[in-house]
Amino acid sequence: MSIRNGLVKSNSFLEKIMPLLTPSAIVFGVLNESRLLPYTWLVPWIFAMMTLVGSLKSNIGDLFAVLAKPSRLIVLMIILHVVMPVVGWLAALAVFPDDPYTVTGYVLLFAIPTGVVSVVWVSIYGGNIALTLALILIDTLLSPVIVPGTLHLLMGTSVEIRLWDLMKGLLYMVVAPSLLGMLLNQWTKGKVNTVYGPPLAPFVKVGLFAVVSINGASIARYLKHPDSKLLVIIAVTFVTVVLGYIIGALAARRFRWNYEDSVAVQFNAGMRNLSAGAVLAVKYFPPAVALPVISGMLFQQILAALSGLVLRIGAKRSAESRTALPVPEAPRSL
Repeated sequence: MSIRNGLVKSNSFLEKIMPLLTPSAIVFGVLNESRLLPYTWLVPWIFAMMTLVGSLKSNIGDLFAVLAKPSRLIVLMIILHVVMPVVGWLAALAVFPDDPYTVTGYVLLFAIPTGVVSVVWVSIYGGNIALTLALILIDTLLSPVIVPGTLHLLMGTSVEIRLWDLMKGLLYMVVAPSLLGMLLNQWTKGKVNTVYGPPLAPFVKVGLFAVVSINGASIARYLKHPDSKLLVIIAVTFVTVVLGYIIGALAARRFRWNYEDSVAVQFNAGMRNLSAGAVLAVKYFPPAVALPVISGMLFQQILAALSGLVLRIGAKRSAESRTALPVPEAPRSL
């Protein structure tokens, strides 16, 4: 029991330092390039285990409940896989018109599924967990079609894309573990997540650190000698990722969704499964394609933390304005 408590406490600590976890992992990977490169083959397997543990929260009941009223899910999918890939593609074409590999990197950055870690942020700020889990599951299951399809549609033949290999990688790294996790949850009526979810949670964070470190080592030669182009890539990535959060917030306001739905939409519109994207970029594309995806890891968690603060301030102001409304006087009797 003490071991379990220790793991749960360590997970709480890791959640608090999430904004620093991925940037420090990249630095660690770059500084230990020669030591980590021999372990590149482990990355897909580590990622598959991370996906499995993260999927233990999912169940068919929550999925069907969201599908019964799919409007929010549809809006999120449009933002994720229509609006943002086009935004990334246009921004990259404008800044890097003669560099198809970098443009491909931006399309990949916004074609990959929403981030599994968004569950952590949505739960911290009291968002709609059922919507988030349903989105992650559906987005993940469709990723072998959406990711290669988006790349092919926007990039055409300008860059060689190993579509079948890409689909197979998504199937065994993302789809199969997600389905297994959901089926285990359903089969055990949620007990598998209650019993094993909390003690396994810190290993997901450790796995994330390992995956990002090894991928950082894979492109260390670019990061060790930064030039003006790399700085521009980081700047463009920052602006486009921030736009994802803003578009999510505007959509929630436009449709007048409640606070819980707004939190889920904003985080899921802004976050991506960058560790999966980095694995795909490093494994199936030239190294230059990975730079936009890896650069997103520098500040994705930091932006998530800032987005949460904005949500909390907005909710507080809304509550204060409601309590400050004048109470109408009772009509005087004649």
